[in-house]
Amino acid sequence: MLFIVATPIGNLKDITLRAIETLKNVDLIAAEDTRHTKILLAHYGIRTPMTSYFEHNEFRKGDHLLRLLKGGKDIALVTDAGTPGVSDPGYHLIRLARDHKIPTTVVPGPSAVIAALSLSGLPPDRFLFSGFLPVKSQARKKRLEELKNIKATLIFYESPHRLVKALEDIGTVFGNEDVEVVLAREITKKFEEVRRGEPSQLGEYFLQHRPRGEFVILIHEK
Repeated sequence: MLFIVATPIGNLKDITLRAIETLKNVDLIAAEDTRHTKILLAHYGIRTPMTSYFEHNEFRKGDHLLRLLKGGKDIALVTDAGTPGVSDPGYHLIRLARDHKIPTTVVPGPSAVIAALSLSGLPPDRFLFSGFLPVKSQARKKRLEELKNIKATLIFYESPHRLVKALEDIGTVFGNEDVEVVLAREITKKFEEVRRGEPSQLGEYFLQHRPRGEFVILIHEK
């Protein structure tokens, strides 16, 4: 069986009892970054063997993992943080298992998208998660234009070194005074931070205060 196991997005205590039990009992853990996952396993005394499964080896390694699953092995799929398959290559293995009728189950748990939405105070009844924004400004603005008229809270991931530029493009496409933006970073960690405001206000703040850590951006029309 393939187990899709959610792991903490920050605080190691956020792992579920079922996740710990699963990671201890499977034959192999397929991890996005074994160095990162090693910290979690050591914290809970888990000695299950690991193998790497990430963007640049997903197709070659996916075939290998499929052979193991067909041979009767139980494998747990984990990402660096949060729920596998959400903005990471895990979904390729999940799809491969489904296509070959391998029994698959999920061990649910932390998700940065849902945690940020809960923290934001923005309307949660309808939301759209669109992963990472494109790197280039032109492509980023095109993506934002495509989503502009959707009546929902829009959610994205963004890296710290592109944050200010992304806020500029959000202001350009949506209008600085027409939307409320919430930024969340380091969720569940010591330096957890949530900031609200217009895109230009937040951009000015982070020009003065260097962005650190991966951000979740939430946008809602006023």
